[in-house]
Amino acid sequence: MADQRGLSDHVPLELYVVVDNWGPRPFRMLKCWADFPGYEQFVREKWGFFNIEGWGAYALKEKLKLIKGSLREWHQRHSQNLVGKCKTVQERMSILDVKGETTALDEEEVIELHDLSVNLHSLSRVQTNIS
Repeated sequence: MADQRGLSDHVPLELYVVVDNWGPRPFRMLKCWADFPGYEQFVREKWGFFNIEGWGAYALKEKLKLIKGSLREWHQRHSQNLVGKCKTVQERMSILDVKGETTALDEEEVIELHDLSVNLHSLSRVQTNIS
């Protein structure tokens, strides 16, 4: 005789997680890194700096391992305190905006305001992508 079904259609489920060591974690790149000024130059310089002896696949694997560590450090330096960096840029933009309301900005200040706007957009996009 089959068990009678109750009012609930829920069936207990038991999951087992087996922890296997699958080796080193894969190399990952955050798309937002390309938004940081100097990212591409940093990667090119680091890639050229590493000189690995050995057959092609081994040299590639070792270079990727080295660049992974370098990018981890680079990411920490450039993505720390994004909120503070955005606030600093906004404060400087505000100062230039207030000045521009009373007097004409000179050419350097107009260029700075444009650069600050680009920088703020870039930082905001990075912050959104990381969060």
